[in-house]
Amino acid sequence: MKRLLILLVIPLFAFTAFHKYYISVTQIEFVQNKQSVQIITRIFIDDFEKLLRTRYDESITLGGENEPSNANLYIERYLNEKIKIKINNKEVNFTFVGKEYDLDLVKCYLEIEGVKKIESFEISNEVLFDLFSDQQNIIKTKINSKQKSVILITQNRSALLKFN
Repeated sequence: MKRLLILLVIPLFAFTAFHKYYISVTQIEFVQNKQSVQIITRIFIDDFEKLLRTRYDESITLGGENEPSNANLYIERYLNEKIKIKINNKEVNFTFVGKEYDLDLVKCYLEIEGVKKIESFEISNEVLFDLFSDQQNIIKTKINSKQKSVILITQNRSALLKFN
């Protein structure tokens, strides 16, 4: 009986040592004929919810019927603080278009309009760095028919990509 109990309990301890990864993925695409940079940032709902609770509202719930009407305001404010973009060495602002939920992710849609050409693209993405020291933000770009990727960490929060 003791052996059976040990065999059942040991696997449970293995799961408590499981390390969770803290990752976001941001896809950036330059749609030249629309003079638009379209951005989709994917963040795990539970991580983002924890951050929003810490910063803005302890009771906030993302997704579902209990999501407060001001959730978009908090998300937009946070993303504006944590994502900074320069195109051709000039700082630009993005518009928060909206969000949607996809399983355990929140997909945030951002857009920069009026972009005629891109020779250089600099991004600083500090999303969730203030909550998780081992957070990694993956940036994937498709600009001028070239694809480039970079991983940003707390020690390296920005990247400059050249497309000329």
